[in-house]
Amino acid sequence: MWFKRSQPGIKPQIKKSVSDGIWIKCDQCNEIVYCKQLEEYAWICTQCNFHFRIDSHKYIQLFLDENSFQEMDAHLKSIDLLKFKDKKSYSDRLKEAKRKTGLTDAIRTGRATISGIPVVFCVMDFSFIGGSMGSVVGEKIARAVDVAGNQKLPLIIVSASGGARMMESILSLMQMAKTASRLAWFSENGGLFISILTNPTMAGVMASYAMLGDIHLAEPGALIGFAGPRVIKQTIGEELPEGFQRAKFQLDHGFVDAVVSRIDMREILIKILTFF
Repeated sequence: MWFKRSQPGIKPQIKKSVSDGIWIKCDQCNEIVYCKQLEEYAWICTQCNFHFRIDSHKYIQLFLDENSFQEMDAHLKSIDLLKFKDKKSYSDRLKEAKRKTGLTDAIRTGRATISGIPVVFCVMDFSFIGGSMGSVVGEKIARAVDVAGNQKLPLIIVSASGGARMMESILSLMQMAKTASRLAWFSENGGLFISILTNPTMAGVMASYAMLGDIHLAEPGALIGFAGPRVIKQTIGEELPEGFQRAKFQLDHGFVDAVVSRIDMREILIKILTFF
């Protein structure tokens, strides 16, 4: 005969999986966090202030006036010009990225308003092949800069990237020169460029448009650099300062102007835009 409790006992804790979309584990403090709570707090861990990586859609919702984003050049798509193949073909990677994200490439650009102030807004999406910069990313940024310059609008770029897209080889690397030259023209004509650096902003993106802003704002904990820490350590054969590529270290050494929590970023942008 099985014994049964006459009164209900302690209910066992059931650990929800991340895949069910209800709970998620924080990568920094390992706390299990309720997704609805995260969403209300701009996807920032309420226990340790860790900023979860979010997609371009969420940045648009957080920073811009509601329904103000008018996308530009959404029709531009990358092609496998070099017929590149590693574990799978570049063409297949593009198809998979488009299917998973619903995007045509790793950046969205468009006109929008922030507290009624017109801007040109560009936001990268790390979920599309690591936010890598290929020909389409460079072209969309160049066109966005032209719109901002010709219409005398402030330019805001939110970067989230592992760097240049190796599957496009030299075509990808040339986007560094293209975007830098357009931003030089924009600056010479008095344009205001606010660069927002998120986790990560690395390699060719960091070495080009991401660090050419008039004002650089970084999210807390964002990894910002050219080569990764392990590569640098192996190259120079020396121990590196703890967190030397993180946003706080970059602030202390003059590479960024402010480290701003994502939940405060919209208000900071409003203050900057209003001032200028």
